[in-house]
Amino acid sequence: MSLSLRSAVRLNLILLLIPVFLWLLLLIILPHIDMLLVSTQVKVRPRVYEFSFANYGEFFSEPLYWRTFARTAIMSIAATLLTLVIAFPVAYYIAKMLRGRMKSFLFLLCLVPFWVSELVRTFGWMILLRESGVFSNLFQWIGFADGPVEMLYNDATIMVGLIYTSMLFMVVPLVTILDSLDDSLVEAGYDLGGNAFTVLRTIIIPHAMPGIVSGCIVVFMLTLGNYLTPVLLGGKDSLWFTAQIYTQFITRFNWELGAAFGFLLLFLSSMIVWMGLKLSRQTLTETMG
Repeated sequence: MSLSLRSAVRLNLILLLIPVFLWLLLLIILPHIDMLLVSTQVKVRPRVYEFSFANYGEFFSEPLYWRTFARTAIMSIAATLLTLVIAFPVAYYIAKMLRGRMKSFLFLLCLVPFWVSELVRTFGWMILLRESGVFSNLFQWIGFADGPVEMLYNDATIMVGLIYTSMLFMVVPLVTILDSLDDSLVEAGYDLGGNAFTVLRTIIIPHAMPGIVSGCIVVFMLTLGNYLTPVLLGGKDSLWFTAQIYTQFITRFNWELGAAFGFLLLFLSSMIVWMGLKLSRQTLTETMG
């Protein structure tokens, strides 16, 4: 390769990477640095601030904040695990049981709900589950209930909404990784005397582990940072940590405490993702590659 050609290739690579670096710098790195600086400030008088970790101290001194923080983490982990349990059989059926147009059609059905925004999908669940909704009227019609049934504003409804919202992000990586599994390996497992559970445990799950971990990471991050679904389906008493952040920023105009809450949420998500990678013995490069 000549010197001029190598220079042209290098220039093209630089031009391609510039938008990526600008996107990372302007929309991720700089805003996070600014939010970190804001979180370590305390207003002493109008337009006068001083450096302090009092905002983080307020989080630990107020039981409502750290209980909401823990509740959000626990429900996000539970929603991620339930999404995996539901999505894995669906992904395996699409990847290994179907062929041709039927495979494409069923995969397309998984995409259809995401043709509309999350807000519209959440309102759809509210129409189904409200006191005068479809399910309430159905239960009354078949005799399961004597009067209207309110199925909104509880933890079970929030969990259903979170799973429904995140399902696609678990199915796609699982279908991709399971599609690469050689069918002869599964057949060999059965030929050697293994049953369905043994083949699943020793062949299918180890092969699908990168897809499982990547799907769990994406679903957990989306669930932990979700705002619309917990607030709309859980009501004002849903106790979701992103709602606390919204309250500090928008309702109370306390940007310093809101920024501290945002960084605590970022720290929580990073630590749980790190622990998940350690437990699964996966690396971030293998999982996202």
